[in-house]
Amino acid sequence: MGKNLLLPIILFSGLMVPSCSTVQVCEGPFTIEWNNQAAEGKQEYLNSFHVVEGNTTGPNILLILVDDLGRDDISVYNREGVPTPNLKRLAESGITFTNAYSTSSVCSPSRASMLTGRYQHRFGYERQPMNRYPGSRLEYFMVDHFVNTEPMRLLNPMATPPREDVKKQGIPPGEILLPEILQTGGYRTGILGKWHLGFNDPFLPNSRGFDYQYGFYEAFSRYALPGDPDIINYKHDCFANRHIWRQKRKGPCAIRENDSVIVEEEYLTFAIADQTIDFIERHRESPFFAYAAFNAPHTPFQVPVEYYNRFAHIEDKNKRVYFAMISALDDAIGRILDKLEGDHLLENTLILFASDNGGATYTGATDNGSLNAGKMTQFEGGINVPLIISWKSRVLSGTLYAEPVSLMDLFSTALAASGIEGPTDRVIDGVDLLPYLTRQKDGAPHKVLFWRTDFNKSVRFENWKFIWNTRDDQVFLFDLDSDKSEKINLARRNPELVRKFMDEIRNWEKGLKAPSWPGVMEIHFEINGEETWWAI
Repeated sequence: MGKNLLLPIILFSGLMVPSCSTVQVCEGPFTIEWNNQAAEGKQEYLNSFHVVEGNTTGPNILLILVDDLGRDDISVYNREGVPTPNLKRLAESGITFTNAYSTSSVCSPSRASMLTGRYQHRFGYERQPMNRYPGSRLEYFMVDHFVNTEPMRLLNPMATPPREDVKKQGIPPGEILLPEILQTGGYRTGILGKWHLGFNDPFLPNSRGFDYQYGFYEAFSRYALPGDPDIINYKHDCFANRHIWRQKRKGPCAIRENDSVIVEEEYLTFAIADQTIDFIERHRESPFFAYAAFNAPHTPFQVPVEYYNRFAHIEDKNKRVYFAMISALDDAIGRILDKLEGDHLLENTLILFASDNGGATYTGATDNGSLNAGKMTQFEGGINVPLIISWKSRVLSGTLYAEPVSLMDLFSTALAASGIEGPTDRVIDGVDLLPYLTRQKDGAPHKVLFWRTDFNKSVRFENWKFIWNTRDDQVFLFDLDSDKSEKINLARRNPELVRKFMDEIRNWEKGLKAPSWPGVMEIHFEINGEETWWAI
């Protein structure tokens, strides 16, 4: 019996394993514990200031986050990239960062860090949230031996949290999110699009500082209703994407408005733009924080035929749909910018645009251009992301910024712009970038940046990038000034630097928390001729 034939028998029959309609788990060594001291500090901080709605003098803040967009896939960074005239317009009005980094090469931990201004490892958010674990050791054995999950494989040994702890996967209640601060400070707050920071209360957007929520809770959702004749689909024949297509718009993939499931008939990228525009219109007279969290161009690959036809010169349907999705995304962002401009709000709106991580090379639709590898790895293609910051008449326009920065910095930058002082009872790793963008400060905002997902660890210090697989004893050392594409491994030639960076990582880890929940899978890549495995 073939692997693909066994898949539905193992995962979806009630004979061998429990039903998948609810989360099924085995007792295991992982237990999620919340930091009561952090929760008390958070409440004391939020109680320390209160602004009557509409009385704050801070600017509007628009955070546009896109999903799995490779930096070199857009014309702002690469002349050969997809034409993105609206992002170019945004770049010309602000600052384009050439060395902006996410703190993770996958969606959810990156977003957790961005909204808290902290390395996600400080509160145990090292892994993607998982709402499905092997239901028994028999199921684990059968999937591991008979289901084709390439290029992924199940982690071994199986480690599964207790049933109730699976529901606790999300940003701990004691962590302070940017929308919680801004909401307390008098802003009207809305998330329009993808959440992916917890599927149950108290982790849902309306419980974490957002007055209004539109979108979905999962990592993905379908862009269109089934059978729409104006939509072109491309289905990747791999384990993870077969799962995505099966999920449809059910459960955490459902489209919701303030936690009520709704039917969305419009192409989702355009619907997110519409909702963002409507939110701006409703709150144009008082300061707002709009978090436009697009899921494009994350899988599943779906795009209106009108955009597909724009790229008739591309023979590969996979790439053609991907490029068309980026083009549709650019148009959607352009409509939001048009709204701000038409309502004369640009001078009083801080605009932050970024991707949560690099392009997903495993789709075959992108190779991240000049950057090595992609999503799920800590090579530049996985963590060096597009970032543009614009604030008319306040920051320099049409300029490039080359010093390394982090998406964590968006938290501190937004707070500084709002005039609200951040919390002092915890480490905030993000840096206010505004003094650097207005030439009030020189030098680099960060001396060093770190990454960790289980056995995969990295550090960037000045021109050096060090990558360390502690499980498989692999080390990579690159001089990014001369080798941005990370092709020449200098580790053997520089043993002292290797030891130095290992020590730097160990010292950094002393201030971190162990992961609060385990992963399920790891993924295989061949990079620079070497076999590597990456935790998810």
